[in-house]
Amino acid sequence: MSMHRVTKTIDFCYGHRLVDYDGKCRYLHGHNGRLEVDVESDSLDDLGMVVDFGEVRDVVKGWIDSELDHRMILCERDPLLETLKAAGEPLYVMADNPTAENIAKAVFNVARDSGLNVTQVRLWETPSSYATYGPADQSAR
Repeated sequence: MSMHRVTKTIDFCYGHRLVDYDGKCRYLHGHNGRLEVDVESDSLDDLGMVVDFGEVRDVVKGWIDSELDHRMILCERDPLLETLKAAGEPLYVMADNPTAENIAKAVFNVARDSGLNVTQVRLWETPSSYATYGPADQSAR
């Protein structure tokens, strides 16, 4: 079966650190992240679109801007959490470590919950490293 796919790219900045990690990422540090959000459909709407790029922007970039951009993304088990909260730092707290994999999954779930037929989300943590999240069975849309 043929499919149409569009991809919206969204750039944002964030900081994080990984709990229980024995490498450099155990320290607070930042990234210039780039998200790629794939939306698919087996047919086009009356205008010839899978989805308006503006709708993807409004949903995904809207959530990124309000929840992740220029925030420290931390695991709820992070011992620095209360200190940073008390200092008034902007935070986004996750149940799991804020890896690129888990952030991509969070964005995927937000986009899907909003009604977008998102099939994959890629988060480029650096220009040479990215994580992808999407359903294991691409036919299970």
